[in-house]
Amino acid sequence: MPSKLWDVLSMLPQSTLETIYMTFLSTFFACLMGFPLGTYLYSSSPAGLVPRPLIYNVLSRIVNLFRSLPFIILMILLIPLSRLIIRTSIGPTAVIIPLSIAAAPFVARIAEAALSEVDQGVLTAAKAMGSTNFQIIRKVLIPEALPALVSGLALTIINLISYSAMAGAIGGGGLGDLAIRYGYYRFRIDVTIAAVIVILILVEAVQIIGTMISRSLLSKR
Repeated sequence: MPSKLWDVLSMLPQSTLETIYMTFLSTFFACLMGFPLGTYLYSSSPAGLVPRPLIYNVLSRIVNLFRSLPFIILMILLIPLSRLIIRTSIGPTAVIIPLSIAAAPFVARIAEAALSEVDQGVLTAAKAMGSTNFQIIRKVLIPEALPALVSGLALTIINLISYSAMAGAIGGGGLGDLAIRYGYYRFRIDVTIAAVIVILILVEAVQIIGTMISRSLLSKR
């Protein structure tokens, strides 16, 4: 095997693991922040369980503001926060903070949309049985919206994979860092191509798994 090809292959595993580490931890934290926010957005919307138009409009605009910020700019703005929490602004662990904050509004919108798609007849029946709002959310809305939530989660992970690759531009680690630092800066097109291929494989794997789980949940309803 040519030495150059071996060099490329030897760098891929660590970078791939860093990308997976960043992506799935940031997905976890994004869901912790975004799902409750999305549930509250749905509940306080005009068609929600407890309509609060003023609060909904304010929160909705804040979510839209964070969603509209380009990730590279958001990551730079959050460098002081990363330094405060992680004591550094570079590396895979530091990037988890901006990744989580960038994905949280996306998760919130996915949760709000998925909950809004639940049949109103089911909600009416639950209210007629005397269920509280919390019981309706936990026992009716979330189970009914689960297939859409899983599909949305897959999209979130795919977006975070692309964001993590972008984070390589400022030393975030992972496949993006590999493609930029060892590929672009050192004129090694083979390194860049190898990193892109692995990213595409990760994206395709997440999409396939997400689709399979979502279809399985739909078939059991």
